[in-house]
This record gives sequence, C-alpha cells and structure tokens, in this order.
Amino acid sequence: MEGTIITSHSLAELCENYFTLRHFSVGSYNTSVCNAGSVSTTVARYIDRAYDLLSSPSTAEALSRVAAVFEVVRAGVLVPLLKVAVVLCLIMSVMLVIEKLSMAIIALYVKVFRRTPEKIYKWAPLSQDPELGSLSHPMVLIQIPMFNEREVYQISIGAVCKLVWPHDRLIIQVLDDSTDLSTRELVQEECQKWSNKGRNIHYISRDNRNGYKAGAMKEAMDLDYVKKCDYVAIFDADHEPPPDFLLRAIPFLMHNSDIALVQARWKFVNANECIMTRIQEMSLNYHFKMEQQSGSSTMAFFGFNGTAGVWRIQAINEAEGWKERTTVEDMDLAVRASLQGWKFVYIGDLKVKSELPSSYKAYRYQQHRWSCGPANLFKKMTIDIIMAKKVSLLKKLFLLYNFFFARRIISHNVTFLFYCIVIPFSSFFPEVIIPKWGVFYIPTVITILNSIGTPRSLHLIIIWIFFENVMSLHRCKAVFIGLFEAGRVNEWVVTEKLGKALKTKQVSTAAKRSPNKFWQRFLFLELGMAVVLLICALYNFIYRSNQYFIFIFPLSLSYLLMGFGFVGTHIPAAK
Repeated sequence: MEGTIITSHSLAELCENYFTLRHFSVGSYNTSVCNAGSVSTTVARYIDRAYDLLSSPSTAEALSRVAAVFEVVRAGVLVPLLKVAVVLCLIMSVMLVIEKLSMAIIALYVKVFRRTPEKIYKWAPLSQDPELGSLSHPMVLIQIPMFNEREVYQISIGAVCKLVWPHDRLIIQVLDDSTDLSTRELVQEECQKWSNKGRNIHYISRDNRNGYKAGAMKEAMDLDYVKKCDYVAIFDADHEPPPDFLLRAIPFLMHNSDIALVQARWKFVNANECIMTRIQEMSLNYHFKMEQQSGSSTMAFFGFNGTAGVWRIQAINEAEGWKERTTVEDMDLAVRASLQGWKFVYIGDLKVKSELPSSYKAYRYQQHRWSCGPANLFKKMTIDIIMAKKVSLLKKLFLLYNFFFARRIISHNVTFLFYCIVIPFSSFFPEVIIPKWGVFYIPTVITILNSIGTPRSLHLIIIWIFFENVMSLHRCKAVFIGLFEAGRVNEWVVTEKLGKALKTKQVSTAAKRSPNKFWQRFLFLELGMAVVLLICALYNFIYRSNQYFIFIFPLSLSYLLMGFGFVGTHIPAAK
C-alpha cells in the first residue's frame, strides 16, 4: 500500500459508505433504546439529527471541497516544506557529526600521546621555603554561592575548610541567598563552627536575589579584603573538592601568566541512584572528556562550568567582572575573558565530587537553563566576537561556529526537529524520501561517540538514545526562547539537591509513605508528543515499507513514560 493517496473522490465515497453503515446501526440502536425510557429516546433523537446533518448533500459536498483543498495544500505546501526540512536537517546532521568526530580525534590524540596540561604548560609543585613560610603561597579567595541548600551546605563548606593550604593565605566566602530563615541559621552556624577552628571564613547574605548567582559573587568581589587575593576558586554547594585541589590547580596560574582559568572535572556521587542519573553521567562524561578536553588542547578555550574552577582575579577584572544579563554567567565571563586574549586549562584527572539531579523536574529546569542561556548569550555576543581585536580570526570562527552554533544551536535543533518531527511525519508523505545515511549511519556514529566516554554504561545506550530525544524537546524549545528572548529567557531555578538524603535513602522512603497525587506527575507536553508519535508509528506500520515505526514506536513510549512521571526519583511535595 506504499504511496496511497486519499483523493477528494475516494474520501466522498468512504463517507457515503460510512453513513450507510451508520444509518443501519443507528436505526437498530434506536429500536432498542426507545424502550429503555425517555432519556434513551432523547439520546437516540440527537443521534438521528446528527446523522441527518452529516448525511445531507450539502455536508458531503462540503467535505469533498475540504478534501480537495487539503489535496492542493498537501501537494503545494506540505510536501515541499517537508522536503526542505529534510535537506536542512541532513545538512545540520553532517555539521554535527563532523564537529563530534573532530573533538573525538583531538581527545584520542591527547590520550594516546599523553598530552597532559603539565606537559603543555609550566607546572611545578609549590616549594616549601622555611624563611618565607606561608608567604610562599599566594592569597586565594574561595566563593561558595548557595540558595536554600539545606541538604548539601555542609559538604562544600567542610571540604573547602579541609583544603591543604595555609589558613592565613586562604579567605572563604559563603554567599548565602537563602530565603528560608532556618536554612540561613544552619549555614551561619556551620561557618561559625569552622571559624572557631581557625578558618578565615565569612558568611555573607543579601536581602534580595538581584542577579542571582552572578549578582552574589559580583557584590562579594567588591569587598576590600578581596583586593589582596590573586585567585578565586568557585564551588557550588554540592561540590566537594579533594584536599589537594589548590596544590594542583594554582601552580598553572602562578607559572603561566597568560592563563586565566583552571577547570577541574566533575565526579558524580549519585550516578547509580537511578537510570536517569546513569544517562546524565554518560552525557556529562562526554562533555568533559571530549568538549572540554578538545577545547583546552587546541584553542585554549572552553566554557567555564560555573564551579570546580580557579580564576585569576586580574582576568575577571579585565573582562569587566560578573554580568547578570543571562542565566549562564559562567559561560559569559569565559567568552569575554577569552576575547581579552586569556587562555584556559582543563585538568581531566583532577576530579571534584558533585551531585546529579535525580528528579525529572529538577533535570528539566537545569537543561532549560543550560540550553536557553547559551543561545541568548550567542545572540548578545556575536557582534562583540566579530569586532574583538585581541584574538585571531581562527579563534573568532571557533567561538562563533564550533562553540556556539554547532554545539549550542544545531545540536539541540537537529535532534528534536529531525528525529521527533521530520522522520515521523514523513510517514504521511511517500513523496518525501530520506536517505539511509541520514536516518541510520549518522545517528549511529553520534551515538557511539557519546557512549565511549562511559564504557560501563554501554548496555544503556538504547535507553540513552530515547531519553535524549525526549529531552531534545525541552532543549530545542529553550534554544528558541533564548534566541528570541521570550518569557522564560531569564528564568533561574536552582537545581534541587538531595545531599544527605542520598546516603540515608530518606527520599525513597518518604516517597513510599507520602506519594504525590497522581495528576501532579502528568506532563502534558510529553503526553501530547507521545500521542502524535504513536499515530505516526501506526500509519508507518500499516501503509509504509521503510520500517521507521521500529524507531517511532519506542520513541512514543519514551515520551509516554516520561509524561506520566515514571522517570527519576520522586520527591513528595511539601504540605
């Protein structure tokens, strides 16, 4: 039945046959229900009237006209539009796979030839000079921004206070924007506890959240005692640096005057919490092992991850400090510092423990911010990048095309538009032919490249594919919100952390005792996509021979499962 097209004549014939059968069934139905009472008689009367209306010549003629108009629109608009979409998606797919292959080749080269940062840049351990004592160590500022982080505040504060570094050469700022007063008291008590142990720790709170994280760090950098610091390390509340973090990172900054940032890698303490955290681990391992590594090794540039990094304060000042114009203040600062000629270093074997969001709601908010912010920053910084005078044309091209366009715009759009829209809807249009290399070979290469960063999770690769396709809906939407600066462009929702509850299993136990109301778990956008994809899969299975339904059916099931909330850890709503 490949290539079947419903014309206006065949539609009218089908309607006539339907009405004939319907009249017979309705007549029989009316005979039986009229004896049941007045209510049944009324229902039967309405059915008869509806039948008379639909079977009237004027209605049949109107349906025929609608079918004829649809046929014209289909042939003149929908088919050409879908063909153009196929071409654009294939072009974007080729761009994306070339980008990923290039990053993989660079990362492989670094690994095979052991091109570690210590071999590329000057690095030497800090010498212990008895005469200078602690003065041989530079002054370092550490900032820990947080917002209602009741479950994790002790993790970062405790780890930072245990760093191996002279206490008189270290200043710690806990930037607490919490609106929950009891949480503020707990954080303040924790700071006081470490202050009593001899740590130079400052608790700083604000009566507003202006600028969110960037606003808090910017205001804290203006304090007088910060002027005597050379470097600033930043850790989110759930991050736990190893004791030797500063001893390994600071020498890069001390011995290389052109380096502005040293970025460490994240290690996830709750990767085994559920399937969703395992999938996140796969995606983020790829980000660090491929994107960050390749950027550091070739262009000495990558996006600052917002935490687990050390900045040269001079570079921050030259880049005009923290700005609050987007929700990715970390990437904003990194791009501006790079345009001033500064270099960045990524240390892949320096790992900082952190937590992955284990609830689907928290993950969606995080991904919205991570997708919307870069798109919005791309729009705002394109002219600045083009007009920059301190960087080469090659680096400008890298920033505009590789860093922003291919990785932050193309990747999110092609995943959703091609695999969730164009391929499924092509089932209704036999005139639209998608080459096998675009449907099968390119996605296979991309999938393999994304999976090699986490070998232990190779058996989850099929689940990863469908999970990422569902998440592409939110990422694609976020990209357009960022580009067009729509309503949620500056939405900042702090990613929910579980912290101590992960160790005690309080979350899963509480969820069993006090489950959420079932309708609160429904996500209607995902459920709507599930229905649409199911229709596409059924039509492809019945009428087409290209067997796209093998992919579309499980994709619709993935949207359905995530739409009903059967993903991640469920946290009962506060009463």
